[in-house]
Amino acid sequence: MKFYNLILIIALMFGCKNYQKMETVASVDLQKYAGKWYEIAMYPTVFQKGCTNTSAEYQLTDKGYVKVINRCNKETVDGNAKSIEGKAFVVKNSNNAKLRVQFFWPFRGDYWIIGLADDYSWAVVSSPNRNYLWILSRTKTMDEVTYKKIIQLIIAKGLDPERLQKTEQKPD
Repeated sequence: MKFYNLILIIALMFGCKNYQKMETVASVDLQKYAGKWYEIAMYPTVFQKGCTNTSAEYQLTDKGYVKVINRCNKETVDGNAKSIEGKAFVVKNSNNAKLRVQFFWPFRGDYWIIGLADDYSWAVVSSPNRNYLWILSRTKTMDEVTYKKIIQLIIAKGLDPERLQKTEQKPD
C-alpha cells in the first residue's frame, strides 16, 4: 500500500501545474448565449479529430437543461457531416458561467465560459484544468484585432496560445 501512496504523491507533485484558479465571466444570459456558434480555434481533442467546419448550437429547454448540438465535417469542409447531441446543465451558484456538458451518460465535462463579448458576438470556453479551449464566434470568421484581444485574455488566464489550432470554416 505504501508503494501506491508514493506513486500518487509523485504523480501529484509532477502532474499538477501551479496556475491561479480559473476564473469565469461574472454571469451569462442564457437567452443571449443560445443559438449557433462557429468554432474559430481550439485545443485539439481526440473527440474532434479531423473536424472542420465546426459549429455548436445551444437551445434552451423547459426541462432545466440546454440542448447542445455539435456539428462538423470530417477531414475537409465538404467531407462527411457528423453531429452529436448532448445536454448542458448549469452549475449551481455560477450565474450560468459554468456548465457541465453530457454527450454520453454518465460522463459530464466542464464547460466554463471564461471570456464573452458584451454583445455575445464571441465567447471563450475552457475547463478548470485548462485541458480544453474553444474560441467561438457568431460568424464563421473573426477579425484579427478581436482574435489578438482574445489571445491576450487566454494568456492572462494561464492558457497556452501555442496549442491553439484554427478551425477551417466553409465560406458562405
